[in-house]
Amino acid sequence: MDINKEIKKLESVHLEKPERVFSMYLNTDPADPDQQGGEWKIQLKNGLNSFENYLKKDNDREEKRNFKKVKEKVERFVHENELKLKKSIVIFATPDDSIWFAEIFQIPVESNFYWEETAKVDQLKEIYHKFPKTGIILTQKEAIKTMDTELGILKDTQLYELDLETEDWRQHTGPHRAQVTMGAGGKSTKQDQFESRFEANRYRWYKSLASKLDKLSKDNQWQKIYIVGDKEEAKDLCDNMNKEVTKIVEKNMLEHEEMKVIAEVMAS
Repeated sequence: MDINKEIKKLESVHLEKPERVFSMYLNTDPADPDQQGGEWKIQLKNGLNSFENYLKKDNDREEKRNFKKVKEKVERFVHENELKLKKSIVIFATPDDSIWFAEIFQIPVESNFYWEETAKVDQLKEIYHKFPKTGIILTQKEAIKTMDTELGILKDTQLYELDLETEDWRQHTGPHRAQVTMGAGGKSTKQDQFESRFEANRYRWYKSLASKLDKLSKDNQWQKIYIVGDKEEAKDLCDNMNKEVTKIVEKNMLEHEEMKVIAEVMAS
């Protein structure tokens, strides 16, 4: 999904009564002190009911039916995704289903509900400006992982591993990285030899991969790039890339779950 295109599509919508556009920003951040008891459920219920109560008083039956269609669809989406919630839900919807944008974000929002002629995209544009298309590059010696993200949403990952025989970086296609078998002392002789060789050749090896990462950045239109890893490894990779790196996060997280990595980067 291209969020920028979605925003432009939403901005082009203008409906007349009894048609309306529903816009919802709902804060579901469990780390928010105001959300410790799942208060977002009450906010959702109250937000939806307020429009329904208003339309009852207005006595516009057709608009009331239209809102009810949207309300049911919104409630269904939230119910089906309740266990997947992160920090926020953003929804835009129309009764005829010509507009249906429903996303769970790793980014907190201010809870607001609208039922108007146009989609209220200001807050979505604001968070997109802060968290646009972003590349996260994780380094850990002979393995480098890239994560293509947008608005905190993971779109794609790629893993490169160094072939020590050919000294070429190869894209890894298997389910897991190969692990070196450790001996009784904790490290194998093979691992000791590798670490010594790696330190001697790290800069040159990272330089040979940098052009691929630059191309990946260009192809994915990354507006920000974060390198996550050991300080010296990250610096070597950063120095060899032509694309500007936004920040280096000095943590080894290559083996961590992707959403944990994204959360760490967004908080940095």
